[in-house]
Amino acid sequence: MAGGQKTDEALIIIDVQNDFCAGGALAAGGDNAFIDKINRLTETCDNIILTQDWHPAGHVSFAAAHAGKAAYDTVETAAGRQILWPTHCLAGTEGAAFHPALRQDKAALIIRKGTCRDYDALSAFCDTSGRPTGLAGFLRERGFEKLSFCGLMTDFCVSCSALDAVKAGFKARVALAACQAIDINGSYARALTIMRRNGVELGLLA
Repeated sequence: MAGGQKTDEALIIIDVQNDFCAGGALAAGGDNAFIDKINRLTETCDNIILTQDWHPAGHVSFAAAHAGKAAYDTVETAAGRQILWPTHCLAGTEGAAFHPALRQDKAALIIRKGTCRDYDALSAFCDTSGRPTGLAGFLRERGFEKLSFCGLMTDFCVSCSALDAVKAGFKARVALAACQAIDINGSYARALTIMRRNGVELGLLA
C-alpha cells in the first residue's frame, strides 16, 4: 500500500476491540503499540473494512458456557473442536467496542461475527458452520482482488481470515507488524507456517 492504494485493494482490520487489547478480558500481548501501525496503514488506504466479534451471552466459545471447563480447554461441538476462551466481546458491551485509539472514520463496512450462540467465527468470511458473513460478496461487488489483513489475533482470527480469502480467490497479505498474537502452545508459529504453505504473503507492513 506504500505510495497510495490501487482501487482493487482493500485493508481488512480484524477485531481491534477492547477485550482483545492490553487490559482486556482476552488480551493479546501487553501493549497496544500495534494500533499505531494499523493507523499508519489507513493513511494510504481508501478501502477499509473492520471486523468485530459480537457474541451473545452463553456463546459456544466461552468456557463459562461449559460446566467443568476452563479457559483454553477444548471441547467437541457440532462444528468440530472448539478452543474455549474467557467470556469476551459480549454484544453491546464496552469490551466489544473498538479500541478508542483505532482510526475508524474511513471504514466502508463493519462485519460483525460470532453472532450465533452455537457457532464460533474466527474468520471474517464465515462462521464454523460455513454460514457466510457476506464479506466475500461485498469485496467482489466492489471489484477488490488484493486484500491486506492486520489486527487481532495473528494466530487465530487474522490467519483464518487470510486463509479463507485465498480459498475465495483473493490475493491475501498479512501485515505482521500491525498484528498481535496470543500464541497458545505454539499457535503463532503454526499459523505462520500454514499461511505460507497456502499462499498468504507475510510482510512487516502491507
